[in-house]
Amino acid sequence: MTWSVGAGLQGRGVIVTGAAGGMGRPVAEAFATTGARVMAVDLHQDAADEVVADLEGPGHVGVGIDLADLAAQEELIARAQRELGGVYALAHLAAVLRRRGSVDDVTEDDWDFQVDTNLKATFFLCRAAANAMRAGGQGGRIIAFTSQGWWTGGFGGSVVYCASKGGIVSMVRGLARTYGPDQITVNAVSPGQVNTSMLMTDLDPAVYQQMLEATPLGRVAEPHEMAGTVVFLASQHAGFISGATINVSGAMLMY
Repeated sequence: MTWSVGAGLQGRGVIVTGAAGGMGRPVAEAFATTGARVMAVDLHQDAADEVVADLEGPGHVGVGIDLADLAAQEELIARAQRELGGVYALAHLAAVLRRRGSVDDVTEDDWDFQVDTNLKATFFLCRAAANAMRAGGQGGRIIAFTSQGWWTGGFGGSVVYCASKGGIVSMVRGLARTYGPDQITVNAVSPGQVNTSMLMTDLDPAVYQQMLEATPLGRVAEPHEMAGTVVFLASQHAGFISGATINVSGAMLMY
């Protein structure tokens, strides 16, 4: 095998959700450089189209949908099968966060919005993608995103978000056992602090400073620093990695 971080991805169909977001766009761009055909998915069609317009190579597609709509998920997978020639990898980054200064301020709507989007929608999307991979008969790769908050409990009023991301870790383990016989690997990426709008919105500057001090590298990550891990997990090189949660936190966490 010739070494390249994206070995085995050329010509493959790859879905990237949250593709217009801070981390999603670099992931979509990285997949495009491997020769994969990328379906860039985001909430709004114009944002997804903007991502696709900047991707290297041909065959990419932009799709604007609400992933919390489970019927829309099924159509998304069917469209990927038609327009990408199959689904080999899913990189699922789409998520939402609502910060609340006190847990007493968390509403039922806050809970439902975050858990439905971050956990419920993730399960059903991963299942739909895995079924398409099974039908393709060539195995596949599922990479979901959790957060350092699954381990630490989070910072800056993110208890519900962290609960949803803790569920991702357990779910990935269960899905890895479920789909292993089909040669479908399922893993999670766990970023530490990344310089995105999700991190910075409504974040107390004092809490941000505490994050820096708790990270031995002394800085937050830039979004593009997540992309290599995702592409590696989708490549042939990671064919025996499954059920893992990859810690990308600048040594803020060590496990």
